[in-house]
Amino acid sequence: MTPPLRQSVAQISAELGIHVVTLFNWRKTWRLQGDVVPASKKDPEGWRSTNKFTVVLETAGLNGTELGAYCRERGLYPEQVEP
Repeated sequence: MTPPLRQSVAQISAELGIHVVTLFNWRKTWRLQGDVVPASKKDPEGWRSTNKFTVVLETAGLNGTELGAYCRERGLYPEQVEP
Protein backbone atom coordinates (compact mmCIF):
# COMPACT_ATOMS: atom_id res chain seq x y z
CA MET A 1 0.00 0.00 0.00
CA THR A 2 2.89 2.34 0.63
CA PRO A 3 5.68 3.49 -1.66
CA PRO A 4 7.69 2.44 -3.48
CA LEU A 5 5.44 -0.44 -4.61
CA ARG A 6 2.01 1.11 -3.96
CA GLN A 7 0.23 -2.17 -4.46
CA SER A 8 -3.54 -2.30 -4.16
CA VAL A 9 -5.20 -4.04 -1.24
CA ALA A 10 -6.46 -6.72 -3.65
CA GLN A 11 -2.93 -7.40 -4.94
CA ILE A 12 -1.50 -7.67 -1.44
CA SER A 13 -4.34 -9.93 -0.37
CA ALA A 14 -3.77 -12.27 -3.30
CA GLU A 15 0.01 -12.35 -2.85
CA LEU A 16 0.08 -12.85 0.91
CA GLY A 17 -3.21 -14.60 1.57
CA ILE A 18 -4.35 -11.93 4.02
CA HIS A 19 -8.06 -11.15 3.89
CA VAL A 20 -8.89 -7.75 2.36
CA VAL A 21 -10.90 -6.72 5.43
CA THR A 22 -7.82 -7.23 7.59
CA LEU A 23 -5.72 -5.11 5.23
CA PHE A 24 -8.32 -2.32 5.18
CA ASN A 25 -8.42 -2.38 8.99
CA TRP A 26 -4.64 -2.13 9.17
CA ARG A 27 -4.66 0.79 6.72
CA LYS A 28 -7.33 2.54 8.79
CA THR A 29 -5.25 2.03 11.96
CA TRP A 30 -2.15 3.48 10.27
CA ARG A 31 -4.13 6.53 9.19
CA LEU A 32 -5.50 7.06 12.70
CA GLN A 33 -1.93 6.90 14.02
CA GLY A 34 -1.01 9.67 11.60
CA ASP A 35 0.81 7.54 9.04
CA VAL A 36 0.30 8.57 5.43
CA VAL A 37 -1.08 5.65 3.47
CA PRO A 38 -2.40 6.41 0.00
CA ALA A 39 -5.88 5.14 -0.77
CA SER A 40 -4.77 3.75 -4.12
CA LYS A 41 -1.92 3.58 -6.62
CA LYS A 42 -2.69 7.16 -7.66
CA ASP A 43 -0.05 9.83 -7.38
CA PRO A 44 -0.12 11.98 -4.23
CA GLU A 45 -2.18 14.54 -6.14
CA GLY A 46 -4.99 11.96 -5.97
CA TRP A 47 -4.75 11.56 -2.19
CA ARG A 48 -7.34 12.85 0.19
CA SER A 49 -6.70 16.38 1.40
CA THR A 50 -6.01 15.11 4.93
CA ASN A 51 -3.12 12.96 3.68
CA LYS A 52 -1.66 15.84 1.69
CA PHE A 53 -1.99 18.11 4.73
CA THR A 54 -0.19 15.55 6.91
CA VAL A 55 2.72 15.36 4.47
CA VAL A 56 2.97 19.16 4.27
CA LEU A 57 3.02 19.41 8.08
CA GLU A 58 5.62 16.65 8.44
CA THR A 59 7.95 18.32 5.96
CA ALA A 60 7.44 21.96 6.97
CA GLY A 61 10.62 22.27 9.03
CA LEU A 62 12.91 20.06 6.94
CA ASN A 63 15.93 21.34 5.07
CA GLY A 64 16.64 20.22 1.50
CA THR A 65 18.61 17.13 2.48
CA GLU A 66 16.03 15.99 5.02
CA LEU A 67 13.20 16.65 2.58
CA GLY A 68 14.97 14.58 -0.06
CA ALA A 69 15.36 11.66 2.35
CA TYR A 70 11.71 11.95 3.43
CA CYS A 71 10.55 11.92 -0.19
CA ARG A 72 12.75 8.96 -1.15
CA GLU A 73 11.37 6.89 1.73
CA ARG A 74 7.82 7.55 0.57
CA GLY A 75 8.25 7.53 -3.19
CA LEU A 76 7.47 11.23 -3.53
CA TYR A 77 9.02 14.21 -5.28
CA PRO A 78 9.68 17.42 -3.32
CA GLU A 79 7.30 19.32 -5.63
CA GLN A 80 4.48 17.03 -4.53
CA VAL A 81 4.78 18.00 -0.87
CA GLU A 82 4.73 21.74 -1.38
CA PRO A 83 1.70 23.48 0.14
